[in-house]
Amino acid sequence: MGAKESRIGFLSYEEAINRVTNVELQRLKDAFRRTSGLSCYMSQQCFLREVLGDVVPPRIAEVIYSSFGGTSKGLHFNNLIVGLVLLTRGRDEEKAKYIFSLFASDLGNHATREDMESMLQTVDGEIPLSLRKCFSEGEKVNYEKFKSWLLQNKDAFTFSRWLLSSGVCVTLTDDSDTPTFYQTLAGVTHLEESDIIDLEKRYWLLKAQSRTGRFDLETFVALVSPTIHTSLSEGLFHAFDENRDNHIDFKEISCGLSACCRGPLAERQKFCFKVFDVDHDGLLSREEITEMVGALLEVWKDNRTDLLPVSTIWPDWTYDGHTQGYLTLEDYQIWSVKSAFANEFLNLLFQVCHIVLGLRPASPEEEGQIIRGWLERASRHGLQPGDYWFLIAVPWWQQWRDYVKYDNKHIVVEQPLVFGTVRSGVGAGTQARAEQGPEGESMASSHSSTEEKFADNISSASEASETTSGLLPRGSTATDICFARQHDDTDNQCFLGADENMVVLRPGAIDNQSLVTSEPLKAPTLTMEGGLLRRSPSLILGRDFEVVPEPVWRALYHWYGANLSLPRPVIRNTKTDCAELELLPRHLLFLRQQQPPARTPQNNVWVNMGKSFPCMCLQHFSKGYKDLGLIICQSNVPSPSAPLKRVLVYTGCFSRVGTIKDIHEYLSQRLRIKEEDMRLWLYNNENYLTLLDDEDHSLEGLKIPDEQYMVIEVRNKDMSWPEEMSFIANSNRMNRHNVPTEKGATGLSNLGNTCFMNSSIQCVSNTKPLTDYFTSGNHLYELNRTNPIGMRGHMAKCYGDLVQELWSGTQKNLAPLKLRWTIAKYAPRFNGFQQQDSQELLAFLLDGLHEDLNRVHEKPYVELKDSDGRPDWEVASEAWENHLRRNRSIVVDLFHGQLRSQVKCKTCGHVSARFDPFNFLSLPLPMDNSMHLEIIVIKLDGSCPVRYGLRLNADEKYTGLKRLLSELCCLNPEQILLAEVHASNIKNFPLDNQKVCRAVSGFLCAFEIPVPSAPTSVVSTPTQTDAYGNATMVTESNSLNLGLIPKGMPSTVVPCGTEGSLADGLPDGPAVLPSDSPFTGYIITIHRKMMRAELYFLSSQKNRPSLFGMPLIVPCTVHTRTRDLYDSVWTQVSRLASPLPPQEASNHAQDCDDSMGYQYPFTLRVVQKDGNSCAWCPWYRFCRGCTVECNDERAAVGNAFMAVDWDPTALHLRYQTSQERIVEEHPSVEQSRRAQAEPISLDSCLQAFTSEEELGEDELYYCSKCKTHRLATKKLDLWRLPPILIVHLKRFQFMNGRWIKSQKIVRFPRETFDPSAFLTPRDADQSQESWRDKLGEELHDTEGGVQKSGGGDTVCNPALTLNNGKGRMASTPLSRDICPNCSPQNEGRRQGRGLVFPTGSRYQLSLSKESLDSGRESPMELEASRTRMGSMGEGLSDSTSGEDTARECDNTMSVSELESNGYTEDNMDLEASQGQRDKIYLDPMYNLYAISCHSGILGGGHYVTYAKNPNEKWYCYNDSSCKELRSEEIDADSAYILFYEQQEVDYSLFMPKTDGKKMADTTCMDEDFESDYKKYCVLQ
Repeated sequence: MGAKESRIGFLSYEEAINRVTNVELQRLKDAFRRTSGLSCYMSQQCFLREVLGDVVPPRIAEVIYSSFGGTSKGLHFNNLIVGLVLLTRGRDEEKAKYIFSLFASDLGNHATREDMESMLQTVDGEIPLSLRKCFSEGEKVNYEKFKSWLLQNKDAFTFSRWLLSSGVCVTLTDDSDTPTFYQTLAGVTHLEESDIIDLEKRYWLLKAQSRTGRFDLETFVALVSPTIHTSLSEGLFHAFDENRDNHIDFKEISCGLSACCRGPLAERQKFCFKVFDVDHDGLLSREEITEMVGALLEVWKDNRTDLLPVSTIWPDWTYDGHTQGYLTLEDYQIWSVKSAFANEFLNLLFQVCHIVLGLRPASPEEEGQIIRGWLERASRHGLQPGDYWFLIAVPWWQQWRDYVKYDNKHIVVEQPLVFGTVRSGVGAGTQARAEQGPEGESMASSHSSTEEKFADNISSASEASETTSGLLPRGSTATDICFARQHDDTDNQCFLGADENMVVLRPGAIDNQSLVTSEPLKAPTLTMEGGLLRRSPSLILGRDFEVVPEPVWRALYHWYGANLSLPRPVIRNTKTDCAELELLPRHLLFLRQQQPPARTPQNNVWVNMGKSFPCMCLQHFSKGYKDLGLIICQSNVPSPSAPLKRVLVYTGCFSRVGTIKDIHEYLSQRLRIKEEDMRLWLYNNENYLTLLDDEDHSLEGLKIPDEQYMVIEVRNKDMSWPEEMSFIANSNRMNRHNVPTEKGATGLSNLGNTCFMNSSIQCVSNTKPLTDYFTSGNHLYELNRTNPIGMRGHMAKCYGDLVQELWSGTQKNLAPLKLRWTIAKYAPRFNGFQQQDSQELLAFLLDGLHEDLNRVHEKPYVELKDSDGRPDWEVASEAWENHLRRNRSIVVDLFHGQLRSQVKCKTCGHVSARFDPFNFLSLPLPMDNSMHLEIIVIKLDGSCPVRYGLRLNADEKYTGLKRLLSELCCLNPEQILLAEVHASNIKNFPLDNQKVCRAVSGFLCAFEIPVPSAPTSVVSTPTQTDAYGNATMVTESNSLNLGLIPKGMPSTVVPCGTEGSLADGLPDGPAVLPSDSPFTGYIITIHRKMMRAELYFLSSQKNRPSLFGMPLIVPCTVHTRTRDLYDSVWTQVSRLASPLPPQEASNHAQDCDDSMGYQYPFTLRVVQKDGNSCAWCPWYRFCRGCTVECNDERAAVGNAFMAVDWDPTALHLRYQTSQERIVEEHPSVEQSRRAQAEPISLDSCLQAFTSEEELGEDELYYCSKCKTHRLATKKLDLWRLPPILIVHLKRFQFMNGRWIKSQKIVRFPRETFDPSAFLTPRDADQSQESWRDKLGEELHDTEGGVQKSGGGDTVCNPALTLNNGKGRMASTPLSRDICPNCSPQNEGRRQGRGLVFPTGSRYQLSLSKESLDSGRESPMELEASRTRMGSMGEGLSDSTSGEDTARECDNTMSVSELESNGYTEDNMDLEASQGQRDKIYLDPMYNLYAISCHSGILGGGHYVTYAKNPNEKWYCYNDSSCKELRSEEIDADSAYILFYEQQEVDYSLFMPKTDGKKMADTTCMDEDFESDYKKYCVLQ
């Protein structure tokens, strides 16, 4: 068929299939279908992996693929069969033809010498010498000549050796029967192989509910309680946990279920005995007997209603004393045979093992008894709120009852069942009819189910699920899919009745279709609701449906399957306070917004926002703006004014008493969306939505009806909310309803990664004196529109409008569009939608507010003099005076302080002191230049591996790592072999001179290797353990005499030779190395198991090796015997193999032989580095590794790796996977982790900030006394503190050529923070009254807008030399911003050092801060900072540069207008209360009132603000969300900016007098703004 493209045209497909059996052909077809799907062609990659495997070299595999007829399209099945038959069952002549076809020309009649040599060079890498004989008569050869030569030289090349001379190394079928895991377990239990396979599925689902990922005691107790009494749950767990590793693996649960349910009665009673034997000593003490009897009494009361005679409770021997007060297993078994007391417990275990743990009943009658017993117990307990019951249609239920021969005896119901107002009996088998009540929504009953935790995910509408719905969901996980199984109706079984005529069919899947409406669900269900219950005609319990508790439903679903499930929660009626079953929960319909097109980041002007989010209609910028109906049009984006389209995507049923929080948490887990990234809205109509932010309300309380639409809103990637953006764009059609709220407790909408702006604004907004200033309208009296470095009053006006809205108490959130626009206009770096630094935005905001509100309209020229030995107070007052001459505003009054900077010459001791203003303190965090590394050390003595924690320098090499590690693990550095382990194999060996780096894939381990040149024993203890766990002395005969070669470093590990390196010329056996062949001193050994495949193509692929566990290092020298290798391996792995338990403690079947029957449970084989193929044999032998025999011969392993091939039975029964994961943790791990995350105090940051440091050779200071550059020291101190102190924690720093974020936790006080310890001490004898007087006079001369000092606007400040304090990036000198007029000696100075800048310019405060904060700029601002700072020098004027070109000076206001606006010296009231102000500045005590927090990574993350409202309550401002919280709930660990307010300050001192003053007319400002905006918009 497809053989035309194949080189095997001489063998037809029909002839090929005649050589295979029908079974083989079917297997090959199934294997082809599994690997290739519905296609008739197999891809080349699939052929190489599935057919030939990883043994055949890739270049040879490609030749075989092409010769079979494989093309780029693939390989046809017919061609594959022909090729496989030829390779495995072809005759020598056919194989010779095939080999000739590989070399022959396209016509196939001859082969040239050139073609053959080229092919052999490609395949073998060499050309055989015997090839000359083949071409002795010419350069071409025909088939007959070639065949004659080939049959005489079968070993000439690889293909000939494989197909002609090596015998049959690979076949079409492998008849070996390696026992599977299931077969092994079936051999030691009473379970069938099918039972074990079915049980495994259930086991993994149960284990997936574990919080720890292990089937531990916590998980087990949650499953079996309260059915199993609490006092018995732990004992039952330990009865399953045979190896005492505190968790139950699948082997243990299989053996335990067999012993408890399927074995003979004596074996089952032995299992019960282990439940009561708490101390595992094989005896029941008097205390254990007392506890046993008490627990059994509870079991009797829960399961039986009749009374038990006291004489049958206590065994007789407990009174006569002949057993010395304890009970043996034999005594217990004798008593339990006659005791109904013990048998009742055994029956209870029988039910739990089947219903909860998933064992399938052995017969239908047994199944009926199990279900009936469970239902009877549940009926006596009554309904419990939080439980779930499931509806089952009566037709199926009746068919099931007939199948299991269910006893029709009526189940006694001790309490009535209530459907609304109608009562009826209920239970399995109850045939009473109940009239449907008028509401028909709920029912109360005495039924209950176990309190088994619900943790299963819920299926969609097309799936059949098994567990409870999300009515009151709890912790669903992705792995808890509800037992999805395929059920075939042909699996129904038939049974003959007593009359041999009646046939009872096994029911098919549970069919509940008759209980629901015929209309399909409008959308997939997020809960497990299979459909909506039929309301007409009404459903009646007993006639239409029955109810069963959740565990019973789980079991029935597992055994039969279901087309749909109908869970119903047990709730507590809020009116009657009684438990009832909610028959008709609320059915909700969930809408979601259609995904908008991906946003394009903008780097130019912010007004091009139309590409990223909906139109910013102008009416939102200010209440006073006109409704222009403007939109932004882009050709590639739909019109943003269009309403957001919402579509129905999900449905779900939730209890009416469920809260919004319950629904929100469930949807978050079900949809895998973070809770903080999702919100719920109540959908009233297209233009009216209500945010459900009060999560404590229930559906019933909110009066949410059935079929209510709700909107699931998911935050955009830029942190904005789609519904908010839609409202902003369409507010002319959507009305925002005023919602009264606490003043100031209003959120700010995220407009596209603007959380950094929102956070800063909220912090400043909660600064009470500044907010009072704006809300009272004082800013309108002080707008400075003529300031050339200001923003024409726009910043102050926009911020004032926003603050008034925030503190109006009428909105829960606002969109700060107006302020956002203004900031982007005057600072383009904040344009676009990239995440920015909130501290930079804060600095710009405060600077902009100050300049827009500066009371000094014409700044005088001032010259700052050198200190020249003058007193500090005099120099400081002079500097402060000069600062106030040019800067007077509410911002200066509240936020500005003063720093003292001292530079001392180390040669002459000359001290130069400077005093500079600041508006916040940037405190560098001590950046940790070390890395935390954890490494596992594995020793040769077989002890448990130990994890050590190390703290290394970032540039440390592996030599240093080994040195530090050796001090902890007591090994010499030369005994440590470092290796990166990945996928249970060693990936690479780091070299000693390499720099330490974290493993990208895998983890770092340190293996103990033998001490070089020291003949020591392998094990460090004088005893060894054999395969049965018995200790044996190490005698001289079996100890290892290691004359170790002085090697052992990774470079001495010779890699495995390439294919054929050891086998060339030795095709029939392994290579024998000469006696003087050198060895490396150790062998790398890996664990391996064979994975059996039922579908395969060649015999080599039936059992494929799979690596697992941790690699080993096995000592090997020229004196090592092969027996020593086995001993060494067993020493290291014996802890992983559990010893054979005593027969009386084992859960294995008593009539089975579960001993291993050999000394070692593994075989050693030599393998290649990958562990897949043999290191000695050539590839065409398809050998998985030659066996290393356990004898006294010399261990001639050579350069190979070794594989530990575990015996399948030992691997299945004895190997403890849990043990290989156990690693002891050295105290150094906790110490290293703690040091990595050790919090620091705010005081320590201030201490580092104010500590003295030495300037380096590249930071020489020009000494005015020495008249040259000198080495010097620098120190910063606080001189004057402001009423509002802002502390910036510098988490973003530039280190080693990249920006990093410090995750250090800073502990800071929230009350009574006293920084006075860091204030420079003052001389109390010095008076400053004269300076105050002078200050007042000079300010009096400048406040009226007339400059009396003359000169220009330029103020030349001598260079301020600042440096980082100790720990502030001391190891990272930055040479980015060089002063234009610095000498060559100064060119290496950091930013801010030696800079000359104008006092009072818009750069003044930021420069003062940057001088202390050399690494302040973010990566985005670095280039802008260079441009800005590079343009500044001596004589720099106040003219704008860079981003300030937008600030066009508007000098239309005359001096008379200024005076009419109240800008006179009377405004200042300078002399008044000056003494009180000095006390504020010099005697501080602060309270925290706001925190800006950053979480996440650099360049991303998220900003959140915590602020204290004037009502003394803390609020969390998370963009548009504002929620009250307790102070202890604040996430202080991620604090970035701290806001402190001084105690007992009268802020009325800072408020301007506005009596008789005229308020500024802002109409022209609105028109200017409107005009600018029109430039980028079009009329709608």
